[in-house]
Amino acid sequence: MRKVEGSSPPVSTTRLPDFIREFYTYGGPITESVTDERGIPVQLIKRLLRCVPVLLFANMIWLFHSIGFRSVFVLLAAAVLEVLPYPHDRWATRRLRILHSGCEMLYVFAFSFLVECGIWIHIFAVKSLIFWLNLLCSLLVLFAVLLSGMLCIFFCSKQAGILRRVLLLIFWWLPGVNFYLIVQIGAAARREYRFELACLERDEIRKSSELCNTRYPILLVHGIFFRDWQLLDYWGRITSELKKNGARVYFGKQQSADAVARSAEELCQQILRVIKLENCEKVNIIAHSKGGLDSRYAITHYGMDQYVASLTTVNTPHWGCNFVDLLLRVLPEGVIGFLAGRYNALFRKLGDIDPDFEKGVRDLTAARCAEFNRETPDSPGVYYQSVMSRLRSARSAIFPMNLCYLLIRRLDGDNDGLVAVDSAVWGDYRGLIETPYRKGVSHGDVVDLLRENLKGFDVREYYVQLVHDLKKRGF
Repeated sequence: MRKVEGSSPPVSTTRLPDFIREFYTYGGPITESVTDERGIPVQLIKRLLRCVPVLLFANMIWLFHSIGFRSVFVLLAAAVLEVLPYPHDRWATRRLRILHSGCEMLYVFAFSFLVECGIWIHIFAVKSLIFWLNLLCSLLVLFAVLLSGMLCIFFCSKQAGILRRVLLLIFWWLPGVNFYLIVQIGAAARREYRFELACLERDEIRKSSELCNTRYPILLVHGIFFRDWQLLDYWGRITSELKKNGARVYFGKQQSADAVARSAEELCQQILRVIKLENCEKVNIIAHSKGGLDSRYAITHYGMDQYVASLTTVNTPHWGCNFVDLLLRVLPEGVIGFLAGRYNALFRKLGDIDPDFEKGVRDLTAARCAEFNRETPDSPGVYYQSVMSRLRSARSAIFPMNLCYLLIRRLDGDNDGLVAVDSAVWGDYRGLIETPYRKGVSHGDVVDLLRENLKGFDVREYYVQLVHDLKKRGF
């Protein structure tokens, strides 16, 4: 297996091209809060003012008891303050505005609850029915604020996570656990709001730049075990982001699993179809995982070199997967045949014409890839480049990639949960994708498979800059 030359450990993010490193942060620099000339956080003042009407309504029983009929006017004034909309950034969409309102309600609930604790201690000395009625009213009002905020987040957040939502629905009654989950969900929603807002602002600023309007259209080629479905995009939010920046995007549309040669044949048909639709001379291919091998085979063996300007491979096992070799040695033939049969039957129902699980997997072994590389030299008229990501720990990936990460690490060292870092090097190697934080970038994260915002890495912007670089190169 080929090693990354001059790198121990493998290539770090500091060696990434400038055009990518500049956009490598999580949403870019955003100030935490705006301050006035005295240095007092304006956002904090607004939140405290929002607490005033909540506290007035929470203690309306005490107000009626203390100041009588005049409290009605106080509550009417509070009602006016309460219905005023939350201030939003001008870039925010409707979904983000609701999400932001939900986050602000959680802050208001937290501040109001702390103040209410002091009020309860103060009026407890009354030791009368007023205290208990006021306590009940306070709890109802605070619960309404909390519930409103959580509902806004539940229905509008894309990053809060299904698991956290389910756990909160199950353990909402358990003190401590419910508080922890609410804090986690609120923090995730706040990060999402800030991140998406930065993306919208960035898009608005450069909407006329068309960074991704390349000379030749982009053909995105998926890896093994997936298909190009219109409703469930293999490339997550990347496709829409590229189109938003002027790219013409198409998909490989090969079957989910088959031998490299057969997948390459299907890919050829799609390349020619795109050439005809766009009335262009060539295409730029960006291929993930096994899709990179399919593309190389089509270029070299099926004459597609005259129709392909560039090939960018992403986490492609050019030098094979020792992990696959191990599984094929350990698993009995009967088990492999059973898995292949079940897989093929399922994906025929999902749209594949004649999938072949076993052939697709066997073409990823180290021996088969070594043979493939000898038989498939690069075409001189095509620009080849490759990129790769890696995980930092098994905890930063979902099943089964977390288990695969541990096994591959023992066999081949650093990996993305399926492919070793060393195996992805081909052509002009553009560097290793990783983050400065605990969570790395997995085999699925690098194509935005789970639509998750990773701290330290904006996958959508990464592809925008990747395609923009192709544009600057004349492709």
